[in-house]
Amino acid sequence: MSECTHDCSSCGQDCASRAPQPVTPTADTKIKKIIGVLSGKGGVGKSMVSSLLAIELAEQGYSVGIMDADITGPSIPKMFGLNGQLYGDEEGIFPAVSSLGIKVVSINMMLENEDDAVLWRGPILGGLIKQFYTEVHWGELDYLLIDMPPGTSDIAISVIQQIPVDQFVMVTTPSKLVSMVVGKAINMAKQVNKPIAGLVENMAYVKCDECGHEINIYRNDETAATAEKYGLDVVARLPMDPELANDADEGNIEAYKAGLLTDLAEKLK
Repeated sequence: MSECTHDCSSCGQDCASRAPQPVTPTADTKIKKIIGVLSGKGGVGKSMVSSLLAIELAEQGYSVGIMDADITGPSIPKMFGLNGQLYGDEEGIFPAVSSLGIKVVSINMMLENEDDAVLWRGPILGGLIKQFYTEVHWGELDYLLIDMPPGTSDIAISVIQQIPVDQFVMVTTPSKLVSMVVGKAINMAKQVNKPIAGLVENMAYVKCDECGHEINIYRNDETAATAEKYGLDVVARLPMDPELANDADEGNIEAYKAGLLTDLAEKLK
């Protein structure tokens, strides 16, 4: 190995100094459990599951925060009706707080306009995720939920290497295509020895307004096969519910009272 020049930008060596190191939060932050909500596939409902799980835990009396780590596609503030800019002091940033007391940090509350595009490369995105953990006054939390971005590349790796995630929740749909990509995220979690609480199947069915019959949208439901293949439990099946969609669109997701993730919340305790 040639002598180190300390210029990592021109170096191809895979040495320990290049790997992101674990980081510590602000002095007033004390978090009991950190849960990553992951899929690997975009558009399957990770943000919806993060929000519903946070609401379930908050309604059970736990203190909860959500870190919106989907920097290029943030949606958490919109669903909770949180507007305006975040503010801070010399030691860090103060999260926004929802009606139920859920603390939220997202890039969308740092932009001039909520539809401004974030055109940043991987290292900068990873650096912001680190700041969301190290420079935010989260205070005392029972649970910090990390709404992960799609994929298994830079940002996901930054979260896993630098933030002490206790468990992952995997979000999938009945689609065979989605199940294949979710398998990659499951394998990533297994490779870094992080436990998976279970699979949440989103868009699992539509319920008839007249008779309550569950109508399957997909011809074949791949979730059970995925769970069996990787030795996981299906901890929840979420419907395609117009009421839930409307509450999320209107920034009023905390009004939705279906209790869909009670079993998952129990499993995380």
